Amino acid sequence: MARRHAVAAVLTGVVALLGALLPATATAGPPPSRITEQRTVSAWLPFWEAGAYQDALAHADQLHTVSPFWYEVTAADRIEEHTGAGDRTVIDGLHRAGIKVVPTVTESLDAAGMARLTGDPKTRAAHVETLVRLVTGRPYDGLDLDYEKMNQAGTAPAVVQQVRTGFNALVSEVCSRLHALHKECTAAVFPRTATRDEGPVYDYAHLGRVLDRLRIMGYNLHNALDPPGPLSSPAWYEGILRYATARVPARKIEMGIPAYGWDHRVGDSARATHRTSREAEALRQRVGAPYTLDPGSRTPHFTYTEAGRQREVWYQDARGIAAHLPVLRKYGVGHTALWALDFEDPQLWPTLAGLPSP
Repeated sequence: MARRHAVAAVLTGVVALLGALLPATATAGPPPSRITEQRTVSAWLPFWEAGAYQDALAHADQLHTVSPFWYEVTAADRIEEHTGAGDRTVIDGLHRAGIKVVPTVTESLDAAGMARLTGDPKTRAAHVETLVRLVTGRPYDGLDLDYEKMNQAGTAPAVVQQVRTGFNALVSEVCSRLHALHKECTAAVFPRTATRDEGPVYDYAHLGRVLDRLRIMGYNLHNALDPPGPLSSPAWYEGILRYATARVPARKIEMGIPAYGWDHRVGDSARATHRTSREAEALRQRVGAPYTLDPGSRTPHFTYTEAGRQREVWYQDARGIAAHLPVLRKYGVGHTALWALDFEDPQLWPTLAGLPSP
């Protein structure tokens, strides 16, 4: 189940030649003293949202890291670039604001493909080299591995175990190389609980030992192909963080929070329409639906009629997130990861400011 959603456009500089001539360790961005410990939020920057970069700059006082969604692995030695990848205007602007730039790399390989890539030491080594060349080719502060497609539903248990073992080895080797370069190593993972396991290939305990940050994607409790329902809930977060903090130090966890929703056509199994939180709220106001916060999930939702068909929208906003934050505090998790910039309810930022740094 893919947890990301996309389509269209965003944002090279004079210093590129200088960056290429300097040693790799000299391209790490702003000195650590510029990244204040009070900043508790990281966020993904979707290349198709034109306002995402300016949104990041507007909230630089809360953002310690931004991960542009720029790269996709298509083979062990090949990484494709999305629109705007490596844009020095964006990289340099974020650095001037004291924000680390840790681009996200996704993968297009399925479980069997990732089992082959990570299971063969030579192929895996070639992939590690490809990732290291990427992070040292521009002034990045690290890499964020968002490998999701290898979590195919229905994959044979033996293949799941192969991917799990191989991914552990891959992340260990990538992180070792990045740390030697004084760069950060993070990964985005599906949520796991004692009763609902969406990411069996993710070995939380091992990843927690080698990563700097484990970003748990705390959204899509109900996804675009499910019947209408909340994207998250405090009870679900309770299960996720109980499982995660038993295996990973709380200081290394970033809880991924949603700033979007799904617009379902009631009674239809077709894929729901993606709405950012801003779009969903604007739609609610346009159709004149009352604001309703579901008492169980603490998630806003509403219904409306279009072309004679009833539609049901579930999304997340600042009020809903405010009701989820006590669970993070309970488990000592003080960092969040926002999916995604330019999606969110503007009131989310003062809400997140109330979450103390661990």
